[in-house]
Amino acid sequence: MSEAVVAGAYGGPEVLSVIDVAVPEPEPSQVRITVRAAGVNPFDYKVYSGIFGADPERLPLRLGVEAAGVVTAVGADAVGPAGPIAVGDEVIAYHAPGAYAAELVVPASSVVPKPVALSWEQAGGLLAAGVTAVHTLETIGLSKGETVLIHGAAGGVGLVAVQLAVARGATVVATASRAKHDLLQELGAMPVVYGPGLADRVCAMAPEGVHAAADLVGTDEAVDVSVELVPDRLRIATIAGYERGARAGIKLLGGVPGGDPGTEIREAARLQLTETAAAGRMHIVIADAYPLREAAAAHREIKAGHTTGKIVLVP
Repeated sequence: MSEAVVAGAYGGPEVLSVIDVAVPEPEPSQVRITVRAAGVNPFDYKVYSGIFGADPERLPLRLGVEAAGVVTAVGADAVGPAGPIAVGDEVIAYHAPGAYAAELVVPASSVVPKPVALSWEQAGGLLAAGVTAVHTLETIGLSKGETVLIHGAAGGVGLVAVQLAVARGATVVATASRAKHDLLQELGAMPVVYGPGLADRVCAMAPEGVHAAADLVGTDEAVDVSVELVPDRLRIATIAGYERGARAGIKLLGGVPGGDPGTEIREAARLQLTETAAAGRMHIVIADAYPLREAAAAHREIKAGHTTGKIVLVP
């Protein structure tokens, strides 16, 4: 048996609890992992909020989509994107349903090697945000020498997107609260505070114009300012502002009606990201690490929307 976080009802973080669950032996194309850290993502609390429906037959809901840990058992055909997987390997699993757990069985196809340069917490929080960042930049077609406006730049996805955009040779104008500006400057971005007058502040920083924009926060302001400043709406994408984004005619990313899930891009991005991190070219910021039994507190923090980097759970 193993501990796992579940939502026993639909609602807020108060519906979360930890229960004992059976951990099966892996099938031929699966591996079992002892989890050292599991990433917390906005999608996780949306699952039990009712936004995707509230079918009581689905309860209790297992939570989490990414984890880092040590392989403890392998199926006979356990081959991942980087090759065969063996007991004792330190790995990251994504996509890994039910990742809020002490032990986890996942498809071998979800498992990539953990970079030695990353802590367990950093590894557990790398891929969900990372593949979303890659998908976003690919969608808006960002190239060297262009200027991109990134909204919500100090969040988990935002910090990765900033670093990848800078690595591409782009000029990055990054919105965030003033307290987070020093970090964004260290990563190579030009930070700007959000709020009234944002468009004017961005124009002052990028007098030659903005070529593309990424809304990683989901506010009306992020969509509206992007539409105002970027001439081509097909070079604006949102991962959260779906209603406003649909009305504005920009690209919607993710598993929503009319959205682009970017499955192939995201799957390919996993090894790109781990290789970048292994080479020391990716800084993963961990905002907080909570014990597994304090998942509700972790969700309250991430729902508040003011974290810098990723929150993780540690069994």
